[in-house]
Amino acid sequence: MAAEHIVWIDCEMTGLDLGADALVEVACLVTDAELNVLGDGVDVVIRPPQAALDQMGDFVRQMHTTSGLIEVLESGITLEEAQERVLAYVREHVPEPRRAPLGGNTVSTDRAFLARDMPELDQHLHYRIVDVSSIKELARRWYPRAYFNSPAKTGGHRALGDILDSIAELRYYREAVFQPQPGLDSATLKEISARHTGAPGPVTPDPGSIPVD
Repeated sequence: MAAEHIVWIDCEMTGLDLGADALVEVACLVTDAELNVLGDGVDVVIRPPQAALDQMGDFVRQMHTTSGLIEVLESGITLEEAQERVLAYVREHVPEPRRAPLGGNTVSTDRAFLARDMPELDQHLHYRIVDVSSIKELARRWYPRAYFNSPAKTGGHRALGDILDSIAELRYYREAVFQPQPGLDSATLKEISARHTGAPGPVTPDPGSIPVD
């Protein structure tokens, strides 16, 4: 079901300033509910305005030089063509708009640039997002062993590689942190829900749920 899919998108930019910086690469993969990648995905390099390149900071310039992105920008396509290609792939697997959420790492930043430069693509996505960085932050607080043993990043600050890293990371946390399927029984879940319904107060977890080394 398309509603269970996740549309993973990663963007590379000349910086993080929505008022001045430009998209230079966008990659997209769609996964099913089990995080299996559907189809071949899409990865497009976009030729940015010269002004955006001229004001790019040293850190970002070095990052994009090391990754090899700088040297291919001259042959990049337009924003309009990039949006068409990404949207065509998304619609192949998620035909109905507003059904599948956007996934990624710190993906609200990517979404802000998509809303500005690829509004048709942005509007095709559900308003909810699946942000792996949120899961990572919670794991750091509650499951530090899982956090410190998470997979190493291999994407090299290229859009497609970074997406693959994000998917691998969520697969890892699903196995390392989340309850194995089918999860707790309904009676136990209702009991937990009742404990956490209402105004927030001191958290008193069930002693049986606390892991013991």
